Amino acid sequence: MREAIAYHRTRLDRNPALHFHQRDELVRRVLERAGTYLETRPDAVALTESTTAGMAVVYTGMRLRPGDEILSTEHEHYAASELLRFKKAASGASHRRIRLYEHAPTATSEEIVAAIIREVRDRTRVLALTWVHSGTGVKLPLARIGRAIAEINAGRPEGRQVLVCVDAVHGFGVEDFAVEELGCDFFMTGCHKWFFGPRGTGLVWGSEKGWNAIEPIMTSFDVEVFWPWYLGRTPDAEAPRARLCTPGGFPAYEHRWALAEAFDFQLTLGKDKVAARIADLNTHCHGRLAEIDGISLRTPADRTMRSGMTCFDVTDRDPAQIVAALENAHVMAGQTPYRSSAVRFAPGILNSIADIDRAVQALAEIVRAGS
Repeated sequence: MREAIAYHRTRLDRNPALHFHQRDELVRRVLERAGTYLETRPDAVALTESTTAGMAVVYTGMRLRPGDEILSTEHEHYAASELLRFKKAASGASHRRIRLYEHAPTATSEEIVAAIIREVRDRTRVLALTWVHSGTGVKLPLARIGRAIAEINAGRPEGRQVLVCVDAVHGFGVEDFAVEELGCDFFMTGCHKWFFGPRGTGLVWGSEKGWNAIEPIMTSFDVEVFWPWYLGRTPDAEAPRARLCTPGGFPAYEHRWALAEAFDFQLTLGKDKVAARIADLNTHCHGRLAEIDGISLRTPADRTMRSGMTCFDVTDRDPAQIVAALENAHVMAGQTPYRSSAVRFAPGILNSIADIDRAVQALAEIVRAGS
């Protein structure tokens, strides 16, 4: 992937206009790989620069009006919460937040689905969710939620159905899935985290119903949109909606075009093998962390309710201090970006069981030293 970035950067630096004219072929190559990985049509995917940019495409472009309701949860990231606040102000729609579980470590699929169904109202138009909660490590049962919402939508007229919109960044590159089987209308993710794609890359997958419910928020540079305009026609009726809604401008194309190599890497490894490996590593990590006195786990022990991270608190200790002490011990850990912050271990395919054991041992020594 780094070689691909360097290849495109060198040619853009040498003659940006000339290499830019190959963008349609290079973008199509990325979209074809994305379609293969997601097990969907390439024309259902829009390329962006991040999860946040993808959410902006969806939420800013959503056709909402006074009387409509946006339903989200208390577990959303700052980026989603603020975008939904902006949308409420711009559209006149209301915005309501709900809690999906009372106690993260014991959260269940039944509890989460029941909480959502109980709170969906006749005027609910958008259901905004996060697949894996980065503050607790809880993974939502998306397919079950999707089936439940489909039952509600079956009794609603077209245009008044609930649209399920998912921030999927901490499941993308971790879980084995076909996007159309998740039951959502929008799947929004960045590609630089678990997927190991270039920084500044992301994508949005949308269902036909989803793409038809939003308007473009920026001029698209995709050839399927530009060419009809160039010929004097309005592209709306000719271009796929995902192409029409793909933000234009001049991004870091060397990173975007190198995303094809990231997809090739993941496809070569196999989604099923990656998912199984990460699940095994995190099962081991969760079990080892549970052995340490003074550690309070936020992430469920139930393997079906978690994904690639374990979040935890250290009794009477600031998470920032723990993360700093771990770094001094040459262990890279994270601190969750929420008001109620926690420490986070997130072993992935770069790690081994030995890495986890060493990290847990370092943590145990830090906890003992501070008690």
